[in-house]
Amino acid sequence: MLVHYLDNSRAHRILWLLEELAVNYDVKTYKRGPDMRAPKSLKQVHPLGKSPVIEDNGRVVAESGAMVEYLLDFYGTETKLRPAPGTDALLEYRYWLHAAEGTAMPMITLKLIFKLLPKQVPFFVKPLASAISKGAQSKVTDPQARDQMAMWETQLEKTGWFAGDSFSAADIAMSFPVDVAVERFKLAQPGPATIAWLAAIKRRPAYQRALKSGGGYDIAS
Repeated sequence: MLVHYLDNSRAHRILWLLEELAVNYDVKTYKRGPDMRAPKSLKQVHPLGKSPVIEDNGRVVAESGAMVEYLLDFYGTETKLRPAPGTDALLEYRYWLHAAEGTAMPMITLKLIFKLLPKQVPFFVKPLASAISKGAQSKVTDPQARDQMAMWETQLEKTGWFAGDSFSAADIAMSFPVDVAVERFKLAQPGPATIAWLAAIKRRPAYQRALKSGGGYDIAS
């Protein structure tokens, strides 16, 4: 299996899942340009030039949630990374697997766009852009962030995990948005359950091995 991996990105989650599943893989690393965007060469792999993308047995699979499902379908039948069919835990798992990209990441992306906005305009409109940026963050992204972080805390208070009473691929999916919200943007004061969960996932040997194979992962940069 080949993983097309953009350095210092949420592509780390796929390497982590592969390590949890003990699947052999190779990594092709792509470096960000001065604009912090992925290089155009990734479009030779996938038309949108996004990362991560995996190639496996002639298949090209993109989108993080789809990759998680693919890897568990083909390589995770003997693991407990996905709760059993017909359980409430599976419903929780599906919700958080898709909420990671469908709910949490849009909020974080908007936050990043608004924060960068004043730096992207001519100097004579910077005061206006700064006012728009601050207003959008205070009225749009930050209230959403507080609501989402409160929901994360409530969920994690139950068992310490996002789905059921044990670690699952839903925790892998949620790792990036939670980490960014807490460590990079400091959107709100995280609760004790969220802090404990972040510490627990980062202690996992597979998480640490994925860091080494991906060449590092600096959430604060």
